[in-house]
Amino acid sequence: MTRFLRGWAILWVVFRYGLDELVLSSFEHPWLRTVRGIVTLGRKLDKPRGVRLREALEELGPIFVKFGQVLSTRSDLMPPDVAEELAKLQDRVPPFDPQIAVDTIERSFKRPLDQIFVRFEREPVASASIAQVHFAVVRNKDGSESDVAVKVLRPGMKGVIDKDLALMHMMAGWVEKLSHDGKRLKPRQVVAEFDNYLHDELDLIREASNAAQLRRNMEGLDLVLIPEIFWDYCHTDVMVMQRMNGVPISQVERLREAGVDIPKLARDGVTIFFTQVFRDGFFHADMHPGNIQVSLEPETFGRYISLDFGIVGTLTEFDKEYLAQNFLAFFRRDYKRVAELHVESGWVPAITRVEELEAAIRAVCEPYFDRPLAEISLGMVLMRLFQTSRRFQVEIQPQLVLLQKTLLNIEGLGRQLDPNLDLWSTAKPFLEQWMLEQMGPQRLWRELKAQAPRYAKILPDMPRVLHQYLAHRGAGQHEALLMELLRQQKTTNRLLLAILSAGIGFVIGLVVLQLLLHFRF
Repeated sequence: MTRFLRGWAILWVVFRYGLDELVLSSFEHPWLRTVRGIVTLGRKLDKPRGVRLREALEELGPIFVKFGQVLSTRSDLMPPDVAEELAKLQDRVPPFDPQIAVDTIERSFKRPLDQIFVRFEREPVASASIAQVHFAVVRNKDGSESDVAVKVLRPGMKGVIDKDLALMHMMAGWVEKLSHDGKRLKPRQVVAEFDNYLHDELDLIREASNAAQLRRNMEGLDLVLIPEIFWDYCHTDVMVMQRMNGVPISQVERLREAGVDIPKLARDGVTIFFTQVFRDGFFHADMHPGNIQVSLEPETFGRYISLDFGIVGTLTEFDKEYLAQNFLAFFRRDYKRVAELHVESGWVPAITRVEELEAAIRAVCEPYFDRPLAEISLGMVLMRLFQTSRRFQVEIQPQLVLLQKTLLNIEGLGRQLDPNLDLWSTAKPFLEQWMLEQMGPQRLWRELKAQAPRYAKILPDMPRVLHQYLAHRGAGQHEALLMELLRQQKTTNRLLLAILSAGIGFVIGLVVLQLLLHFRF
């Protein structure tokens, strides 16, 4: 009954804001077009469709706001005007009763609040659709005290989310069956993607582990601060982390008055992003201005402060190498290489003509390169590339959608700080250095060290594997043993090749050294 009433409430909002016009207009069935004409009769639909969709999602509540935020990242699926409007969605949610937060904390740790914290501020400092944050003080094991921020999950969220997600899955199935564009837009895939993000955010232990990983990765970079996690005070519904003191990055004038180098701050943001993506393959995927501050403390002056780690993106070595090669090919205006990379990666059908894909990519990118570098929008280039990809049936990779979202956030943030920021030239030296490390002797040495224990174990086993093959060749097991022998031999060959390469390099070095000494003396 509850789901039925919620369904009617959603339909009422859909009709009120004219969203049926957006959905039913793509349906081919005549009776559905008739229904659309009836339900839209007498309404004033003077606002743009993107604005109406954004306002409807805000009225439907936090879960639909979150869904709209995810949709805004799918510029490969959404029209540009709709995606741009959905990007304005914010979690404007009033805080819940502080006593509920206290009850959640005490229930999680099975202790009274005053036995957990030295001091706890009941008035929340931040509130969003998933959780709210309170400041507190904890006592450490050595007797010292630490200022902390306590993130408490909004009560009853899982039940509300599951009900709304069930309706979303159902509606996505309808759209896919009834709409002409349904299969191409992949509504069920979009909802499933949103489902994963949202349930990850409901587990604060997962968010704490994301923060801890990012903190380790960023140590030594001296550009960004990640709060320390207090694991003794963490639970699925509660997360306690170091309290960070900074100025929201959106307050540019205040930062400038404090003496922060704003253009450098913009460049540092690009460096942080590309470091997380290409060096670590693990990046903060929710870097909107509400989650970023800047430190004004003397010892960390001008550094970024990252907050809210519910959504992170990960990339495999293959993804990183593919992306780096694509970026460098773009920088060099080598559109044929970009097209070849798409075919090689399997993200477009193998029958795709490289020349046609190259021409389409050139048509998207070349107009931007004819402008001054400071006017190039990498985000817009990516958006147009994703739209062009529909024609060539490019398979959309979920991890790259998160990357695109983050890249758009970074570029928008950078241009807000420094309108003359050139994201391309800032990123190019980093990528060239990264590619050199990936393909040069440093990569060979790293791989050799990493695989040495495995090689040391395999080499002594070779005589045994060969003996087993010879002893069992007549017992019907020779094929499996032969495959094992070949696998072991391939691994050994790689080791021998690496050793041989290192030996040749050593000999060449000695010869060059001797020649230099000969001509010197």
